[in-house]
Amino acid sequence: MTDDRAPSAPAADGFPPAPGSHDPEALRRRALDALLTARARTATLTDSVEDGELTAQHSPLMSPLVWDLAHIGNQEEQWLLRAVGGRQALRPEIDGLYDAFEHPRSARPSLPLLAPAEARTYASDVRGRALDILEAAPLHEGGRPLERAGFAFGMIAQHEQQHDETMLITHQLRSGPAALTAPAPPDPTDAGSLPGEVLVPAGPFTMGTSAEPWALDNERPAHRREVAAFHLDTSPVTCGAYQRFMADGGYTDPRWWAPEGWDMVREHGLTAPLFWHRDAGQWLRRRFGVTEPVPEDEPVLHVSWYEADAYARWAGRRLPTESEWEKAARHDPATGRSLRYPWGDTDPTPEHANLGQRHLRPARAGAYPAGRAPSGAGQLIGDVWEWTSSDFLPYPGFVAFPYREYSDVFFGPGHKVLRGGSFAVDQVACRGTFRNWDLPVRRQIFSGFRTARDA
Repeated sequence: MTDDRAPSAPAADGFPPAPGSHDPEALRRRALDALLTARARTATLTDSVEDGELTAQHSPLMSPLVWDLAHIGNQEEQWLLRAVGGRQALRPEIDGLYDAFEHPRSARPSLPLLAPAEARTYASDVRGRALDILEAAPLHEGGRPLERAGFAFGMIAQHEQQHDETMLITHQLRSGPAALTAPAPPDPTDAGSLPGEVLVPAGPFTMGTSAEPWALDNERPAHRREVAAFHLDTSPVTCGAYQRFMADGGYTDPRWWAPEGWDMVREHGLTAPLFWHRDAGQWLRRRFGVTEPVPEDEPVLHVSWYEADAYARWAGRRLPTESEWEKAARHDPATGRSLRYPWGDTDPTPEHANLGQRHLRPARAGAYPAGRAPSGAGQLIGDVWEWTSSDFLPYPGFVAFPYREYSDVFFGPGHKVLRGGSFAVDQVACRGTFRNWDLPVRRQIFSGFRTARDA
């Protein structure tokens, strides 16, 4: 990998590297905090249910929670203990069991997985050794690519948080009473005065990054994109707006649907977002073991790309491209720079965005005024992953690092890009350049959308 993992000066994208990215001790503290935060969340997700629920498969779409727990430890062993630390393997015999490419999720319950107590002990043993390695790792700019700017430690923290989000999806899919609780997100203060859409003027901007030290390979490198003027929803599409699509026969009219999406609607008898049902003339939803009325002013959640695309067509609009989304989220026309986040270069705080499982739901549309972008669009980070119209493709100059299976094998028309993160995403795995992707049929993920139109 080239040395742009941690450049000595701001790179072509124009924003400065993350705070402390050239100070080894600051990087060490940042990596330690990211690893500890992720592990605390993992414990919350796995300690909140009995062992029988850890080993059960709550949906064929998801792994048993105990698989995720041991997989987290195994990836940490492979990358931090073996690759960075040069340590002898602790449990090489389980590498195959926890290879996500070797065993599909539906088949994992039949594997001889580590039992909950053994999985916890294994992950804890790996973590203790990983922290010893972190304490001694040089983390300087001229070091090995995996160590440079603490990349491997940041990669593993992001990996664990991504699996924490996966485990939270499993919690949503499990039946029975709630195992997790959280306070409601803050209410918006000026939602009534916000315009329905913002105008993003035409012109170039810098997409991606060559400066963010923990950015993953598909976010790289920074490059210029020319984007025509367009209008974008100020906030994600709400449940109330989506209900109007439903009431107007949205799920019964093939005009709005891509052919594959219409096939999905008919095959599965879809009439509403996942987890919604109608009772006594009211739409209700199940959310982490609680049944409640669907809140009309909250961003719609658990919709597939096909559903988002159909709504946009019905509304006379379209889904934004990935380039449009990132320009609306990052471009500052006053300086010409691309920001790390919509609000600037500083890391997120609870005033900026709904992240980190701090709340178990999206905030109402118009919340987090401190997190709005120069374009005027809000809630671009956190709350709901936002489907874009774009296929998941590499940027010009893409180089796979440190392994092809993270991004390279998924490139192509089969996967659609989602942007912005959700309430289930931690800040270490969410930034203005972060790219998520999934199959267009996926509904169990924490996905929503906003729409656009040409100017």
